[in-house]
Amino acid sequence: MLIVNGVIHTMEMGTIPDGFVLVKGSRIAQVGPMSDLPDDPGPTGLIDAQGGHVLPGFIDAHCHMGLYGSSSPQEDDLNEGSSPCTPHIRALDGVDPMNLYFEDARRAGVTCVLTGPGSANPIAGQSVLLKTAGTVIDQMVVRSPAAMKFALGENPKRCHKEHGPATRMATAALIRDKLTQALNYDLKCAQAQADSEAHAPEFDAQLEALRPVVTGRLPAHFHAHRADDIATALRISREFGLDCVIVHGTEGHLIADYLAEAGVPVITGPILNDRGKPELANRSMESTAILAKAGVQVAVCTDHPENPIQLLPFCAAMAARYGMDDEDALAAITINAACICGVGDRLGSLAPGKDADIVVMDGHPFHWKSRAVHVLIDGQEVI
Repeated sequence: MLIVNGVIHTMEMGTIPDGFVLVKGSRIAQVGPMSDLPDDPGPTGLIDAQGGHVLPGFIDAHCHMGLYGSSSPQEDDLNEGSSPCTPHIRALDGVDPMNLYFEDARRAGVTCVLTGPGSANPIAGQSVLLKTAGTVIDQMVVRSPAAMKFALGENPKRCHKEHGPATRMATAALIRDKLTQALNYDLKCAQAQADSEAHAPEFDAQLEALRPVVTGRLPAHFHAHRADDIATALRISREFGLDCVIVHGTEGHLIADYLAEAGVPVITGPILNDRGKPELANRSMESTAILAKAGVQVAVCTDHPENPIQLLPFCAAMAARYGMDDEDALAAITINAACICGVGDRLGSLAPGKDADIVVMDGHPFHWKSRAVHVLIDGQEVI
């Protein structure tokens, strides 16, 4: 596929005012100005962008796609209520790729999402990173597991009346207890592997799922709104050496320098909601811009279904409206999102060798009338 005559937002090497993108198979082969267009690009289809904007496919770094029904609450697989700590459950086993929201995502140019369980549990389970085109989830996966979901604040307190935490202190204590068990479990497994006379621990699905978290191989995504909850997430992460990412970070702007010093990314959003619960009292539309200007790596998410998945570009536009540079806001749903999800080498920018996930829009992506007119996933047109 050859895309020509577009404003090319490479997201790595700046913007090309009039350029092309050449796709071969499922990968990007060449990107450049029209003056460098190959004389013979080989057999290929042609898309004329007609002066429109060409970007890497948009990435939602935090949502609940496919786990929440498209028509009724009966289709809700978002939160596992059987226990407050469920690190062994996998979003991979719950996502419905036939969910109508996947089509909404594709039509808006959202080509990849990190989706996972909700925030009812202090340790909620494993998220999955997947493309938004396909009928069998195993064929859509980019990375599974992609992250372990933790939650702090009000949600874990209110969702487990009898057997769960009733305070923020108890939520943190439950997380620490499980992480300590996982460290001990991992140590015993390592000893048994190194010494044939050492006894391996009895298999524990929950602790096995946490082993890559406590050894730094799997990111820990912490749902946290209030500044004190964000600080608790960072405190726990320091204690256990976790690869921490803050999700939501509603009051992150109040401690932006602290987050920047810690080097912890923040996935902000949902940006279009009101102050619907006490944790959101200090919500600010400027928060994403403040964090970015402080040096925090940020991505913007919809938290679908809190904000509809098709509004991801609009959420980034709102971040730009409230103080973020346009290209930085685009990065928050492309290259920054890809890097935070651990796939910056594959996704998030238009560069040779990367997956050919591309969106062609008939205007600037932040203009409210602009529409995605062509969307490619792995080099195949999906709209």
